[in-house]
Amino acid sequence: MKVRVPSLLFLLMMAVTRVDAATPKDTLVVAGSLEGIISLDPAESFETVSSGNLVNLYQQLVQSDRQHPDKLDPDAAASWQPGPDAHSLIFTLKPGQKFSSGNPVTADDVIYSFTRVVKLNKSPSFILGELGWTPDNVDGNLKKIADDKVQLSWPADIGSGLVLSILSAPVAGIVDSKLLKEHVDQNDFGNSWLRSRSAGSGAFEVRNYVPHEALIFKRNPNAKPLAKIENVLFKNVGDPSTRRLLVLNGDADVAYDLGADQFSSLQKEKGVHVAQFPAAKVFYLAFNVGDTTQPALANPALWEAARWLVDYQGISTDLLKGQYGIHQTFLPDGLAGAIDDQPFKYDVAKAKAILSKGGIAPGTKIDLIVINQPPYSDIAQALQASFAKADVNLVVHPLVESDVLTRMRAHKFQSIFTYWGADYLDPNTNASTFAYNVPNGPKTLAQRIQWVIPEISKQTRAAAAESDPTKRKALYAGLQRELQKNSPFVVALQSKLLVAIRDNVKGASQNVAGSQLYLDTVTKE
Repeated sequence: MKVRVPSLLFLLMMAVTRVDAATPKDTLVVAGSLEGIISLDPAESFETVSSGNLVNLYQQLVQSDRQHPDKLDPDAAASWQPGPDAHSLIFTLKPGQKFSSGNPVTADDVIYSFTRVVKLNKSPSFILGELGWTPDNVDGNLKKIADDKVQLSWPADIGSGLVLSILSAPVAGIVDSKLLKEHVDQNDFGNSWLRSRSAGSGAFEVRNYVPHEALIFKRNPNAKPLAKIENVLFKNVGDPSTRRLLVLNGDADVAYDLGADQFSSLQKEKGVHVAQFPAAKVFYLAFNVGDTTQPALANPALWEAARWLVDYQGISTDLLKGQYGIHQTFLPDGLAGAIDDQPFKYDVAKAKAILSKGGIAPGTKIDLIVINQPPYSDIAQALQASFAKADVNLVVHPLVESDVLTRMRAHKFQSIFTYWGADYLDPNTNASTFAYNVPNGPKTLAQRIQWVIPEISKQTRAAAAESDPTKRKALYAGLQRELQKNSPFVVALQSKLLVAIRDNVKGASQNVAGSQLYLDTVTKE
């Protein structure tokens, strides 16, 4: 069936492909890959572009402070106070807030938003699951006190500070329940409809989305405060060098994921600069221990040897031009409790001895899936070369991001090199996915690689429950060292977020809590 491109999208696309290469004054044009987008629904979205932009479409009850990201600020909530017991909080909503539809933001919307996340049980639902909410008990833990007041309770053994951090995650975005109820299909809470639309009270709303082509945000006329720019057009441009040319020539205002060489070359160009922002994103190699087609994947000798077959220094310094730092633990620098231990280096002889002792035969073949964009494809080639020196044959399969994530979530892979970004700024955000996997539990990273860890999972829950800050940091340090020493995860790098931005673009900012720019403050001169 032929898809008709909506008129606004057509006009904007035409406007940014003119001979004079000038982008419209009222539109920010962003060049990047949109291939990772699976859904725009906050209950389901868990990919870089879609999930990272939820902050521009939705409000949470609380948000990470833009200047001091370790601090939480009110967002949809004006204030909060302790509830009737130690496991409850009462939130009062800001007056006069409206969704892009014009509907008011109420306690009913908060309750509907959290309920649908838990009951839909999509990829990011495990984040709210940290509160102990399940499809069976979530209704009893959410109580409307008044139209502007809601009480949240939680059965999990965690304190209110961690609860507030969890509620700042993108999955906790508040949706327009009245609008979504008009689009429910077979008890799906409006998920099918919302996958390509928005229903929020953030600075922007989704105007049009054409998969694999373009995504348009339009300023939400009801937002407080209003965004400074009218439209944002995300153009799907698969080739990094083409993205570089677009921003260099003025056909795009912003470009993401150019790769180390392309970013380095832009440092010398006029009219454009490379902005660097902190990022709580770690990059890791993981083995699917439940894949029975290759027994070596479940052999701890492979995990140990792999730690000595990553050329950390060569990848960080030579391949990635120092734009990614060596980092060997699952908690990124910037989060409380993160350690900076770097016990591993590239040592082929040591790796070969470990493989031999562990009974892993020379020539062992392992499929490796990666996103077909920098830096993943470049790093995959480096890993393929370094592993080959120990007679381990990594067969690289570059795929679009959505395919990589779909295969990982379905356990249909042998090994993967990919990333993980913090969903909120508490060490539990990464510990609960790298170091937690229980039967019938949430769909964490440990679950995706089928690593069964009952004792480590208990340690992770104990760390989340610990109220003493010093003891809590010590527990997370112990977890990091345990996984660093013996796990199917080989954490190798931590990145900065690099973005190419035209000099006439002002007010672009981003902090360690996110992976995409805050768009509401952006202007064009």
